[in-house]
Amino acid sequence: MEIFRSIAELEKALGRELGPTDWFPVEQPRVDGFADVTEDHQWIHVDPERGAAGPFGATVAHGFLTVSLIPYFAARLRRIEGARMGVNYGLNRVRFPAPVRVGSRVRARCTMTELERVDATTVQLVLHTVIEVDGERKPACVADLVSRYYFPADAG
Repeated sequence: MEIFRSIAELEKALGRELGPTDWFPVEQPRVDGFADVTEDHQWIHVDPERGAAGPFGATVAHGFLTVSLIPYFAARLRRIEGARMGVNYGLNRVRFPAPVRVGSRVRARCTMTELERVDATTVQLVLHTVIEVDGERKPACVADLVSRYYFPADAG
């Protein structure tokens, strides 16, 4: 876990990979819950019997469930203590090269690739994230999370 207390400390960390995180299990109740809150009940996600006979040999997590884990993983790799507030600003490029089969484990590696000063106390940070699946060659998700952090005037 790396702790950042200023904009200058974030700037010094640009380009350095953080991680990997610990493995995170992806189980059917989580996938079912995500299906419920997003109203995406496609059988490849929620029907284990049909999923076992389907193209992936099991039910699979929603791609958007996988990408939604990025803030969770990032919080295990770095903490930004000096900011008054941080908000998700959006995502840049997002891809899902491989499925996350239910019952598998995922983890992430993150690299802070860009930092833009929005004003004297606000920065926009791009966190390039690769979510890996245990035992798989291809990553499950590759995405650039864009966040904004608001620092006190004296945080430089």
